[in-house]
Amino acid sequence: MGESMEQLKILLLEDDDALRGELSEFFDGLSCLCYSAATPTKAFELLDTAEIDIAIVDIFLPEMNGLEVLKIIKDKYPAIESIAITGHGDMPTVIEAFRAGATDFFNKPLSLFDIKDSLQRTRKHTELQNKQKYIDLKYNLVSKKLKSQFGLEIAGSSAIMKNIINLVSKVSETDSTTVLITGESGTGKELIARSIHAMSNRSEKYFQSVNCSAIPETLYESEFFGHEKGAFTGADSNTTGWFELSNHGTLFLDEVGELPLNVQAKFLRVLDEKIINKVGAKKGIRIDLRIIAATNQPLEDMVEKKSFRVDLYHRLNSFVIHLPPLRERKQDIPDLINYYVDYFSGQMGKKIAEVEDKVYTAFSDYYFPGNVRELKNMIEQAIILCENHILEFRHIKNTQKRPVPLPDALDDHQSLDLDTIEKRVITRALQKCHFNKSKTARLLNISRQALDRKIQKYGITEETSHR
Repeated sequence: MGESMEQLKILLLEDDDALRGELSEFFDGLSCLCYSAATPTKAFELLDTAEIDIAIVDIFLPEMNGLEVLKIIKDKYPAIESIAITGHGDMPTVIEAFRAGATDFFNKPLSLFDIKDSLQRTRKHTELQNKQKYIDLKYNLVSKKLKSQFGLEIAGSSAIMKNIINLVSKVSETDSTTVLITGESGTGKELIARSIHAMSNRSEKYFQSVNCSAIPETLYESEFFGHEKGAFTGADSNTTGWFELSNHGTLFLDEVGELPLNVQAKFLRVLDEKIINKVGAKKGIRIDLRIIAATNQPLEDMVEKKSFRVDLYHRLNSFVIHLPPLRERKQDIPDLINYYVDYFSGQMGKKIAEVEDKVYTAFSDYYFPGNVRELKNMIEQAIILCENHILEFRHIKNTQKRPVPLPDALDDHQSLDLDTIEKRVITRALQKCHFNKSKTARLLNISRQALDRKIQKYGITEETSHR
């Protein structure tokens, strides 16, 4: 009979004994599991007791019209797809059958080839629907766990975000798989890390978030590994490091690309051996934790430039979740607006009942170089300025801003070396901010510590920046 349709469960509701027998035999030949009924009463008994994928319903039946049966199936068993058949297929009947929930319609005498083709199409449609329902279920489950664990919520229900949450759900089922979260600054990488922790078996243990760019280079080892009393000048007590604090839980390393090379080697050993050595200690400590790292830098490029260890990169790269910038998932913008309007109006004791349509339009047209973090800050400022129950466009600031451009147009004769370009962009930004480093860091959308390291890396001074 050709392609097998094993596992497909069919309910055949047909009062013609001969046709019912012929179709049942045909479906058996396709390796389908066919349940047959001559009356709606028997059909509903089967629907209540058997797991049916597709119902094939004759329109003209005893007890009730097949159109009514289709409507009941649609309302009471929405996961079941329906196909209608009839010997009197006038156009009004066809239209009514589709309105009642049928996904296909056939006139008698039936073409078995067409029936088989319809089953294949319907099965694919059902599989897609089931997959989407599974993703929706995981999205809702992760959102619920995240809120109960951290008081945070996932705002944004686009297909992109739901697929990301599906990845979160899958990797959270593993006990210690290292995860690398990539994406521009402000896309919500820590929220995803917290989601993984909340869904994992480690959810009752500690979640520790560490910004690798905020630690002075001389303190990396002490901060992460801890130290013994007297290990160095000023070490007047025993200190527990981030690794030990996160034991049995999750350690989130934000901006992992900022780790110095000498520290990267020590991190690799921890990941491989699950043992840490406090500064000044003679004995190692065995640890059990999950590492989640995040970066807004292209680590592959850093590996090529020898500024990031290739072995550590591959160790962190076990499971990658990429968060696209907000401009690539604009379907989430209305959800994010509504979420932050409710959040900040609640915090400030304001009753914002409505958001002007122009706000949604303006945000959808805006580039959002700072991603979700920028949208959040803009809504917070707007709620502060809002003096009535309607958030209006006039309360919104900075929707005309665009990302920092390259300082000069690059032509075919100019260097395309990334270091050269980065140095020129930083220099131009410093000039624009009159060498105010805090303002420059905000303009470039990087941390102040990261800016200081880049200034030192390229040897930029206020004098050289004006040459």
